[in-house]
Amino acid sequence: MINIKKDFLEAQNILHEFISNEKNFENIKSAGELIIQSIRSGKKVISCGNGGSMSDAMHFAEELTGRFRDNRPAIAAISISDPTHISCTANDFGYDFIFSRYLEAIGQEGDSLLAISTSGNSRNVLEACRVAREKGMKIIALTGKDGGKLADVCDVEIRAPKSEYADRAQEIHIKIIHSLIHYIEENL
Repeated sequence: MINIKKDFLEAQNILHEFISNEKNFENIKSAGELIIQSIRSGKKVISCGNGGSMSDAMHFAEELTGRFRDNRPAIAAISISDPTHISCTANDFGYDFIFSRYLEAIGQEGDSLLAISTSGNSRNVLEACRVAREKGMKIIALTGKDGGKLADVCDVEIRAPKSEYADRAQEIHIKIIHSLIHYIEENL
């Protein structure tokens, strides 16, 4: 039982550290404004990540196309999570290109990309950012640790405090995602 409580205390400490840095809230607002600008311009937001981060990317998109808290018009959002696309692309081009190929196909100037990587160094997420930049898309990154390479290629980075394991960063990421969606709903 001691380890179970320890998990919650670690999560509480990481959340407290995140809350203690006002820049985090400024970055969430800036990210929200970029996405709102895309939506108001008739564009979309696309999200991607690996493993648990893919689940977060999917959750982000479905809350926008569906509903978060209140009824409102659907918001154009897509997560790159189609297993047939992923397996085809990984087989034909390699796993590093599963997100970038999708963006080559549907990304447009003025779209936003929510790129999620707890290490900030996921090669396929970085490739997606490369294509997004080439297409004139805005890039919002959710990172952890020291931000990795992703911190240098995005327009707005929201970084979870450094922790030993990815699960703590993922816990912060889902809170950021919910806050970001709430901001978008209230301000769109």
